[in-house]
Amino acid sequence: MATVKETLNSIIARFESGDVPKAIAYAMLPVPNVPSANWSLLNRMIMAMAGTFDARGIRQWNSVGRRVKKGAKALYILVPRFLKQQTKYGDEEEILAGFMARPVFKVQDTEGEPLDYGLPEVPPDLPLLERAEEWGISVHAVPGPWSFQGCFYQEKKWIVLATPEETVFFHELSHAAHARLLGTLAPGQDWRQEIVAELSAAALCAIVGKTTKSLGNSYRYISDYAKQAGLSPVQGCLQVLNDVEKVLKLILKGEQKKAESEQVVTVGLPLSGSSLAARR
Repeated sequence: MATVKETLNSIIARFESGDVPKAIAYAMLPVPNVPSANWSLLNRMIMAMAGTFDARGIRQWNSVGRRVKKGAKALYILVPRFLKQQTKYGDEEEILAGFMARPVFKVQDTEGEPLDYGLPEVPPDLPLLERAEEWGISVHAVPGPWSFQGCFYQEKKWIVLATPEETVFFHELSHAAHARLLGTLAPGQDWRQEIVAELSAAALCAIVGKTTKSLGNSYRYISDYAKQAGLSPVQGCLQVLNDVEKVLKLILKGEQKKAESEQVVTVGLPLSGSSLAARR
């Protein structure tokens, strides 16, 4: 049984590794009509870092016809502990005496009756959905609107969408492609990564023939992040143009073979010189 101290230490370790901003982003997208939707942000973060959107105690799972699988490992949330005491007037009152760690189990670690979350479905004809599947990325739809329209959770290889707009999916898919090129994304909302994703998404809309009414939103989005680097929107786009081209090639596969053949030809030639991404 984990203690409160152990639970808190695990969260602090996540702070040090830079995972917490991504967990916060995902925790801002709770699934309605499940017990965890009413948990504190801290407990939803614990759940998100464990890689699930629904976690409950054993009795709660049993009450909906599901059983915890043998050998499943619990995760621990923090719950308040209240004590009753008498006031000087002889009445009883409850006081907060501290917190205790309570074990809960992920839905992935249960079996039994199917659960109807009432989640919207990802359109099966969503353009470029096959690219996410090829890369082993799960695409989930959640009821919206929330603080984020979508997010790419690179450790769990998830794309979470709270809107049916293709441009939001393209934005998160571009984050996934950028992560493949870089090895990993920088934690948090990095201005360069966000402009790469948004500019790539706008280009993908044009390439696949999807008309979008959100170009004005894209401009404001890019403008906000360019301002963080002291750049105008145009300057910000020019700064990342090479990265955008690589992201688009990787997603579209249009020039992959050509790039690979060029790489083979240049082998041996002397060389000169030595996130939880999310769309708001």
